[in-house]
Amino acid sequence: MQHAYLLLGSNLGNRLAYLQAARQEVSQLCGPLLAASSIYETEAWGLTNQPSFYNQAICITTELAPPILMQTLLQIEASLHRVRTQQYGSRTIDIDILLIDAEVSNTPLLQLPHPALPQRRFALIPLAEIAPQLLHPTAQLTVTELLHQCADTLAVQKIKADNEVCH
Repeated sequence: MQHAYLLLGSNLGNRLAYLQAARQEVSQLCGPLLAASSIYETEAWGLTNQPSFYNQAICITTELAPPILMQTLLQIEASLHRVRTQQYGSRTIDIDILLIDAEVSNTPLLQLPHPALPQRRFALIPLAEIAPQLLHPTAQLTVTELLHQCADTLAVQKIKADNEVCH
């Protein structure tokens, strides 16, 4: 069993409903949900002329090999009407694998840890809420340390506490 840390994001439609549906499908198809951060609202990163995102970090345990986990997450995105038309574009749901234990991988399908994690407050803040002492396997820094060093200045605002979203 591995611990997989995922980031959920949505900026189209009913963002809270898409996050909830993604959590449910991930727990059914990938493995049980161990932890979920609060939900945060964040300005769009990369392509800024679009609605703000709701983001949430979750931790699951999974027996799926990392490439199978990634393929399953892509299928979940498709089932929730994710359409890929533009890099960093608007989407109903986005599910990124941030870390899987100390796994390091660099394939066309999956890079672990997520290569942009140290530069993104919208990922680090919710991840720090559920796994502050988690060690980034290549940077050799904890999530909290990465957050303190992060130069990203986009606003990240908590909108719902974890106990309001986890059932």
